[in-house]
Amino acid sequence: MKKILAIGLSVLMTAFLFAGCTKQAGSTTSEAQNTSGEKFVFKHGFDLDYPPYSYRNDDGEMGGFDVELCQAVCEYNGWDYQPVPFNWDAKDAELSAGNCDCIWSGFTRNGREDDYTWSISYSDNTQMIMVPDDSDIKTLADLEGKVVGVQTATSAYDLLNDEEGQLELKNTFKDLKVYDTYTIAFNDLQVGGIDAIAIDVTSGNFLMNSNKGYHFLDDVLGSEQYAIGFRKGEEELCEQVNQALLALVENGTYDQIGQKYPDIYEYLCLKPEGQE
Repeated sequence: MKKILAIGLSVLMTAFLFAGCTKQAGSTTSEAQNTSGEKFVFKHGFDLDYPPYSYRNDDGEMGGFDVELCQAVCEYNGWDYQPVPFNWDAKDAELSAGNCDCIWSGFTRNGREDDYTWSISYSDNTQMIMVPDDSDIKTLADLEGKVVGVQTATSAYDLLNDEEGQLELKNTFKDLKVYDTYTIAFNDLQVGGIDAIAIDVTSGNFLMNSNKGYHFLDDVLGSEQYAIGFRKGEEELCEQVNQALLALVENGTYDQIGQKYPDIYEYLCLKPEGQE
């Protein structure tokens, strides 16, 4: 699964090893800084309720791994950071309208390669089925006749509606109930409104670690990688973010932020040179 990405020091910086991550090339000329000398304001677009990547914390502030990593990128590049939270199904409209500079919130690049200008991948992920510990659902076959929840516009949703994915499985359900957020879906699971949730494993880990009594089935629905999606053609801004990400891996900031989020830490796939 490991791949090696050699990046010339004269072009970008020190070489890095990627655990399943890929690199996209782009210009290294800085154009994001305002020519008037004012600081560039980087508008970070993200799901307002997608823990542990982006969510409102106990202090009422937006937090999460992606939020903190984006803030670190902005600090490294000397940019001002502006959060732009939105409902996930509005992400493309927000990006197209220029309300944000990117979509950066557990965003899957797989299957969308031609729709955006993509950053390097920074996290692996998997879609699985979450059920209560006392559920009679033990395998995917046991989902027949059950009500399964999923968040709209997610990879799990796409898989369950794709003929080349898990559409055949979905057709065995009594119903696929679609929610605005996984938090709402999980609340419904807790009160018995649904029998199971199709969810990204990292988000599921966060919910289960906060609420005991739930587990994943052994079966995997699909696997993916998370990256940052920019508008098509914005390679310059994308490359500046790429360079900052690689620098944060090298100086340990990426790892330090990741350690604060144990639900996703093992899935982070950017590694400094020499690390497996």
